[in-house]
Amino acid sequence: MIVQPAVGLLLGVLVLCVGCSQVAAQVQSPPDTIQVLVAYHSLSGNTQIMAQNVAVGAEAIPGTRVLLYAVGEVTADLLFGSDALVVGSPVYWSNMSGEVKTFFDRWQFEFGVFPELKMRNKVGAAFATGGQVSSGKELTMLTILAAMLGNQMIVVSDGGAFGASATTEGDSPGIDEAEKADARALGKRVAEVAWMMKRGQPR
Repeated sequence: MIVQPAVGLLLGVLVLCVGCSQVAAQVQSPPDTIQVLVAYHSLSGNTQIMAQNVAVGAEAIPGTRVLLYAVGEVTADLLFGSDALVVGSPVYWSNMSGEVKTFFDRWQFEFGVFPELKMRNKVGAAFATGGQVSSGKELTMLTILAAMLGNQMIVVSDGGAFGASATTEGDSPGIDEAEKADARALGKRVAEVAWMMKRGQPR
């Protein structure tokens, strides 16, 4: 099941919309499920489309609960209660957007991730959208992954060497079917690895 705030969805990706209050109280996923949080920033809607497809890919793995949120709406309970986190950003000057950087800064300044290393051993991944073929998408994903590595997360990729990405201008307007498939592959891989981690945890 995919859970997200009650906002409009784009281009017919089917997701279940539930209010934030129904999930905010959940701190940790039950032992027979995993929880994947897909967090993104999107102005044009392109990164949101990629996020929705990442969520669909993760949800395809049985027992996976997917939360789909804009980065500014993520709470400490949603973040720390998830087994995996996938973060998506548009390319702003060959880097993550300011909103996504602020999201990572909130981990400590608002959520208090240190000194307990509350994100340690959670699975992390990245995706990005950019206007041109060579516009900094790989750099953007690497900055996201670097923030995750700094928190001792376990980062994975699929749909590309560093994660899924899409080119949205010029000869490739919008998000095409191949790019959506890459996003779904990334979500699926994240869920698969998160399940491996949960099953392998010491009792």
